[in-house]
Amino acid sequence: MPTRMRSVSRLLGCGPLALAAMWPLQSHALFGDDEARRAIIELRQKVDATQQSTTAANAEARENSAATRRSLLELSNQIEQLRAELARMRGQNEQLAREVSELQRQQKDVQAGVDERLRKVEPLRIEHDGQSFTVAPNEKRDFDAAMELMRKAEFGQAGAAYNSFLQRYPASGYRPSVLYWLGNAQYASRAYKESVESHRRLVTEFPTHMRTPEALLAMANSQIELKDPKASRRTLEDLVKAHPNSEAAAAGRERLARLR
Repeated sequence: MPTRMRSVSRLLGCGPLALAAMWPLQSHALFGDDEARRAIIELRQKVDATQQSTTAANAEARENSAATRRSLLELSNQIEQLRAELARMRGQNEQLAREVSELQRQQKDVQAGVDERLRKVEPLRIEHDGQSFTVAPNEKRDFDAAMELMRKAEFGQAGAAYNSFLQRYPASGYRPSVLYWLGNAQYASRAYKESVESHRRLVTEFPTHMRTPEALLAMANSQIELKDPKASRRTLEDLVKAHPNSEAAAAGRERLARLR
């Protein structure tokens, strides 16, 4: 007979009292299993709740992560836009700087042109041959050009330049000096009669000019060349009388002594 069957027979053989004694133990075992099941169910519920919470947290994290990525992307786009705007503004600034530089250069050119035109027309204050007077820039230029020809011993061209100057600027402060140097250029070109006339104009128009004594002496020299010693003597006497203390008068006295 199997072992399990023999155990059951023995229990039955013990009668009702033995069965009654065994009942609480079986009941206690049944109640323990229920509590375990409830614990398991509660644990499963907690696990499920934890999983749901984790899932929700993960979903929220993913959503937050996506929002963060969107924010970063928007921020990146804004930065790129700002960089592009900055580059555009720098380009505009550089263009403006170039335009300002060009305007400044043009302004300087215009100012230089104005200054140059003013220099061409603005009167100049001149100190020449002991006199102070005002001349136009082109007037000074023409006088200097004639004097340069004289210094180069180009007497014919110098005489022509002096005559042209007198025609263009008849009231010039340079006039007495021009008459003096015109007479000298004519003398050097052996145009003695013309030389006498030029120096005579200086003596007549400007009797107190510093060049007048020299002009009288030069007139006397031209008259000697023209074989007119009487006229030369009269000129030398006028020189000594009108300008006794001049160097020209000292030279005139020596020549008067030779003429006598």
